[in-house]
Amino acid sequence: MTIVNRHYPSTRLRRLRRQDFSRNWIQQHHFRTDQLIYPLFVVAGQKQRQPIKAMPGIDRLSIDLVLLECEQLLALGVNSIALFPVIEVAEKSWLAEAAYAEDGLIPQAVRRIKQAFPQMGIIVDIALDPYTVHGQDGITDDQGYVLNDITIETLVKQSLVYAQAGADVLAPSDMMDGRIGVIRQALENAQQPNVMLLSYAAKYASAFYAPFRHAIGSAAQLKTGNKFTYQMHPANSDEALHEVALDLQEGADIVMIKPGLAYLDIVQRVKAQFQVPTFVYQVSGEYSMLQSAFEQGFLSADAVIMETLLAFKRAGADAVLTYFAKQAAVLLKTVQ
Repeated sequence: MTIVNRHYPSTRLRRLRRQDFSRNWIQQHHFRTDQLIYPLFVVAGQKQRQPIKAMPGIDRLSIDLVLLECEQLLALGVNSIALFPVIEVAEKSWLAEAAYAEDGLIPQAVRRIKQAFPQMGIIVDIALDPYTVHGQDGITDDQGYVLNDITIETLVKQSLVYAQAGADVLAPSDMMDGRIGVIRQALENAQQPNVMLLSYAAKYASAFYAPFRHAIGSAAQLKTGNKFTYQMHPANSDEALHEVALDLQEGADIVMIKPGLAYLDIVQRVKAQFQVPTFVYQVSGEYSMLQSAFEQGFLSADAVIMETLLAFKRAGADAVLTYFAKQAAVLLKTVQ
């Protein structure tokens, strides 16, 4: 004799999960190709494609090859990029003068890309670590401490040169106090009010950045140094809200959380607290770690790439900088 459990649930959530079409009905978060931002490493010269050992599948590219990359990205529906320079050691200095050279690598790249693909959104990194002899993000004193206000003066020069070249978005990633307000005012004074500021508002002193530093060539300069005096401690979360609030007050249009997967709680808290455009960076260490697992066959690339992107979206991210942007775009086109 079958005993009927009178308390058996009348609501069965699995009913909606049974078939593809009903699972699609209830999917709460979706990712689009135009929410992907592809980071690109730019080197001087022509026909230069330099594989990055620490980031399998990612190359440093000369501007002519960057243009080909942009064409491919647009065809995939990825309409925004973030540019990072790879500067020759001979051009690095204590005061990072190459950071604001009007004929510098990034201004050249921006002008060429905008001429060829005006519809491509260009984000440029505002920071000095690619240009300094010590690999720090600012001007230092004799003891190696990064000086806040003097660094901002150089960041302003860099920002104005990049804005004049045609960059759509300036992304200060240096974590100097007060730099957003000063850069915003400088842009207004220079008749550049429409240039957006994407502030790396909550950037942590993370071990996940190591492959990136090899990619841009600052690891050799930084050596055993660290960035603890200006990037945030990984243990802190309330501090991130304070940083974001200050940058928004100073004129940031978008805020960035960096790194990504290990800081989903920060993405969620920032989005819930401020309800402003919030980006996240799936950084080099995350990419290299996953890419290694894919190459060994330990993880399924397609499934894991999409799962991580949906995790960012679920946490509250509006867009993601990711080295998987091209693979993700192909996957998204397949399912759309």
